[in-house]
Amino acid sequence: MYDNDEDYHPMLIAGVPAHSDATIDVNNPFTGMLLGRVPQSRPEHARQAFEAAARIRPRLTRRERTDILLGTASAIKRDQDRFARLITSETGLCLKDSLHETGRACDVWSFAAHTLIQSDGEVYPSDIGATPHNRRIFSMRTPLAGAISAITPFNHPLNLVSHKLAPAIATNNRVVLKPSERAPLTALALGRILHEQGLPEGMLSILTGAPAPLGDAMFTNPSAELVTFTGSVQVGHHIAERAGYRKLILELGGNDPIIVLEDADVDRAAYLAVQGATKSSGQRCTAVKRALVVESVADEFAERALHHMLKLSIGDPSDPSVDIGTVISREAAQLIARRVADAVDAGATLLLGNQPNGASYPPTLLDHVSPTSELVMEETFGPVLPIIRCPNDVDQIISIANATQFGLSAGVCSNRLDHVTKLIDGLAVGTVNVWEVPGYRTELTPFGGIKQSGLGHKEGVLEAMRSFTQLKTYSLPWSV
Repeated sequence: MYDNDEDYHPMLIAGVPAHSDATIDVNNPFTGMLLGRVPQSRPEHARQAFEAAARIRPRLTRRERTDILLGTASAIKRDQDRFARLITSETGLCLKDSLHETGRACDVWSFAAHTLIQSDGEVYPSDIGATPHNRRIFSMRTPLAGAISAITPFNHPLNLVSHKLAPAIATNNRVVLKPSERAPLTALALGRILHEQGLPEGMLSILTGAPAPLGDAMFTNPSAELVTFTGSVQVGHHIAERAGYRKLILELGGNDPIIVLEDADVDRAAYLAVQGATKSSGQRCTAVKRALVVESVADEFAERALHHMLKLSIGDPSDPSVDIGTVISREAAQLIARRVADAVDAGATLLLGNQPNGASYPPTLLDHVSPTSELVMEETFGPVLPIIRCPNDVDQIISIANATQFGLSAGVCSNRLDHVTKLIDGLAVGTVNVWEVPGYRTELTPFGGIKQSGLGHKEGVLEAMRSFTQLKTYSLPWSV
């Protein structure tokens, strides 16, 4: 029934196209047009995928894994424009942001390949301590005994999927992937590339559809040894409650401040704040969600932030000149608008924006925002920059910055080393970037948060490869 349907994209179970009794539509947030249909997976599809993963034990050599990883990076680069346009069509992100994402994904795959050049083991002497022995102890990393269950959100449908798959393949693991129902086509396109590069069929399954019909099947299957999830706090808590005795890596929300102290170059700080708040339509866990600005420079900061925000163009996300596309849905835009309106009702000043049109939501700037408003206490996923005026006291600024449930990242704009080091030490976050947006990182470096922003090992290619393996030690007789 699907053979002649060009809009239909089957899911993949152990590399083989698979179907269901129902489909869901994938629509363009900007135009509302149908992009495609994918099967609605059920618990039996998850069972089939994990059973297929359990039947194989990958033994790919380092060279074979390197060839797959580098081949995938090359294929993404070759098809960069196609991938970027697909991301833009699925998510409403502007083409500039989608092209940037494809470049980041290339880094993920190539960095994972390059880590395989060096051994991941250690060697320890045994002729030490109270009872020395003529032996030597070695450690080695081995793949997980079970499969990895990977669940990804809509906002980076290529890069976040790559961050799950590349470290898993690099460590000879099997993965069952469930991408967001709002952006599954990018993940399926990547899956096809991986199998073209020679990935054994049982190493990867991709299930599609909304999460409710799947129930808890992605994180309760006995063959799922590790669950790696990126998404909301609510879903992360549900997974943690239901997953039982298995490894968890939960990358959840963020409420990231950029902190502007009295000595800062205010124009430079304002530019960073606007870029950090509006890139990817503000739909990043590491986007600037709050600008904590010392009162003495707040007027100037607000004026310069407005200046930089007015330069941003909004419109058709597929237009290469557009800076801001849409958020993921009309409902998301309405939620952002309601939170902004509530902040204004509580005393904030709206300087620009808050005029949603369908899924389009313009860059929005507010001043005099209360640090306890819902807009800044919750993770507002959109291109909004709320300015919170603070006293010229680093301790109080740290207290304001830490007064949310999140602890992902922060940016600091100051040239005073004493203040910078105090902020690095005092901010309850996983990453602090000085004179950079909170979200700055490379695809290699550790990434993750504390409090409600994360649980388990950090991401980043190196950390993920460590957490996707077991550490085994063994010793041998050794003459000294």
